[in-house]
Amino acid sequence: MIYADYNATAPLRPEARDAMLAAFELGANPSSVHGAGRAARKTVERAREQIGGAIGSRAQDIIFTSGGTEAAALAVLGSVSALGGKATLLVSAIEHEAVIKNVGISGAPVETVYVTPAGAIDLEALKARMAGWDSEASGKPILVLMLANNETGVIQPVAEAAAIVREAGGLTICDAVQGLGKIAVNVALLGVDYLTLSAHKAGGPQGVGALWLRAGAPLKPVLLGGGQEKSLRSGTENVAGIAGFGAAAEMAVRELDAYAGLSAHRDAMESRLKTEAGVTVVGDGTPRLAGVSNFALPGFKAETQVMAMDLAGVAVSSGSACSSGKVKRSVVLGAMGYDDALAESAIRTSFGWKSDEADFERVADAWLEAARRTVLKETA
Repeated sequence: MIYADYNATAPLRPEARDAMLAAFELGANPSSVHGAGRAARKTVERAREQIGGAIGSRAQDIIFTSGGTEAAALAVLGSVSALGGKATLLVSAIEHEAVIKNVGISGAPVETVYVTPAGAIDLEALKARMAGWDSEASGKPILVLMLANNETGVIQPVAEAAAIVREAGGLTICDAVQGLGKIAVNVALLGVDYLTLSAHKAGGPQGVGALWLRAGAPLKPVLLGGGQEKSLRSGTENVAGIAGFGAAAEMAVRELDAYAGLSAHRDAMESRLKTEAGVTVVGDGTPRLAGVSNFALPGFKAETQVMAMDLAGVAVSSGSACSSGKVKRSVVLGAMGYDDALAESAIRTSFGWKSDEADFERVADAWLEAARRTVLKETA
């Protein structure tokens, strides 16, 4: 099989597997004070250091969670709660459902921040909104903006947007789940207050994530219990998962240049698909993650493409792959101004640490063959 669905889950890195196997051997609770417990705690803290190093932060500012969704919930719900509800959430129109649905139950007023046709947040519109911000009426503005879009790969101007909001006295929550291991992530340079991460997008295990919290940023826990993770996320830590996360994050950052090199293969694949089939490449000409390509051919339904590619031994996705296996029209492409015909025919291919040039070529071969059997034969 050719695996071209890294944005959904990256294959487990061998370094992560080794770290997990070693952690499984410990078999102790990291909150226990005996020797075995201290060994488990050491494993957790080592991973905290690795992840902090991967994003340019102090280890003590990392809070482990069960994944990116829980990290997003903690950031959104915990910040609003800590502010006593005196906040307004400014949410980009292209955020992941894990963010959108938690925003919806936060109890805070919500405003949409729209994106340009290129798929990046409209900084001028954000600047205009902040210029007239009334803190008495609307509370503290909290911008919710992802670092890189999971469907299009378009990289967002987070640092610029966060600076605009900060000048108005606000905060920024950044979903960096798709950024870790693909582009340089530095919390100080981004200027954000909360940043969410997920292990399995970077070659770590599923079921573990983290929230980075700027020292002093308001946050209340969402889960209560034994007081683990500085009482901000109670529950016994997933020692093996955390160990794998740390190892994967460290290795992914080491291989940033290798990931960046995938852009040449991606561009060649897209050029071929444009020439031979006339596809539209979403986000073309905009800074994107090197291994991501979202393209569409109106009339060729996305679900048909996904099934045809699967039968050909190629794994791809349509829209967000985190929607319980559903294939549905992309909200992100709608926000970018694409019409229904194009949005309903868009698929995403995403490559990563195990991918090579041949993978891109074989994806193009399989897609073109499927297209020629269906829509292209009708126009030949």
